[in-house]
Amino acid sequence: MNFPFFLAKRIVFKGHRTFSKLIVRVTIGALALAVIAIILSVAILRGFKDEVTAKQRGFFSDVIISKNDLNDSYENSPISLSQENLDRIVQLPNVVDVVPFATKAGIMNVDGEVEGVLLKGVDKNYNQSFLARTLVAGDTLSFVNPDSDTEILISKLLADRLNLKVGDDFIMYFVQKPIRKRKMFIKGIFQTNSAELDKVYVIGSLGLIRKLNNLGTADAGAYEVRIKNFDNIEQTTVAVDEELPVALKATNIIEQFPDVFNWLKMLDMNDDIIFVLMVVVAIINMISALLISILERTSMIGILKSLGMANRQIRKVFLYHSIYLIGYGLIIGNIITMGLYFLQTNTKFFKLDPSIYYIEYVPMSIAWYDVVLLNIGIVLIALIALYVPSMLISRISPIKTIQFK
Repeated sequence: MNFPFFLAKRIVFKGHRTFSKLIVRVTIGALALAVIAIILSVAILRGFKDEVTAKQRGFFSDVIISKNDLNDSYENSPISLSQENLDRIVQLPNVVDVVPFATKAGIMNVDGEVEGVLLKGVDKNYNQSFLARTLVAGDTLSFVNPDSDTEILISKLLADRLNLKVGDDFIMYFVQKPIRKRKMFIKGIFQTNSAELDKVYVIGSLGLIRKLNNLGTADAGAYEVRIKNFDNIEQTTVAVDEELPVALKATNIIEQFPDVFNWLKMLDMNDDIIFVLMVVVAIINMISALLISILERTSMIGILKSLGMANRQIRKVFLYHSIYLIGYGLIIGNIITMGLYFLQTNTKFFKLDPSIYYIEYVPMSIAWYDVVLLNIGIVLIALIALYVPSMLISRISPIKTIQFK
């Protein structure tokens, strides 16, 4: 029989506590709060990063193929990929599809009110699933008839500013020599909650830009490459670049928007700080509870020593007792955390200001194995930290403690 475990179990379930009762409750509560703070911070940070990354990927794709020149204007130099090049790129392991697009600067004129925008032209092969998720009114582009060239998607920010709705039309002037104008019809209104996107971009037909710029049917401003695994974006960018002619280059969204992704990377530091602070608070409370438990049962320790029980075995009794407190705190913390997690992921109960955070609700995302690893890490750190104060038992003299009151 494991006597230290048996004794620890008797202390836990049948022992009578005096002044340590409150300390034990505070310890369990502190550990539960530490678990809640650590897991929720990881889930919220990961969810936030996933949402912002998905927004960038959805609007700008993963890898952009463009001309290898010094052109930094709103309109890329026209390029054309052969079918052979396209086939080789699509056959790369991490690539989903390759589609052309082009951009062109324009001015929206609505009843004397003007807004400068950037028209992103796409064709029928463009995956509009991201745009469909961001629509607040109307529908995505149809590409079913010649009039589709004048269909356009605008942001809710622009629609509110210019008092436009689905079905309305307006004149758009395109910046070129000579300046050209077209009557555009609003097919849908989207909202990404990113001011940088909503106040600048409108979505229209690539065919219209080809006509305005006198391009061929195979010409485009650039190509978007969508990939499966974003973690391998660097390797995929290199692989795509190797399949391109010398005049073209491949860049990914991390290189195009370094400020956004560096900011997201810096957020990992917040997780580390929260983890360290919460673990330190929990350990301090655990050490306090252990020392008070030892002090409360000094007479029992003296009796066990006088009966010949080794210090190592007595130390195990109190470590088993600490494991009970840790387990109790972990169970409470995990139950509350999972409850909050499923509440938020299913109801979006906790809201955010989208003008500040780019998202309307608090996003959460975490895998079950991350929760398991975090719990294991907390247990191991706590036990290692508790081992040192438990050595106080070896300094207790049985003669002096049997009569201790």
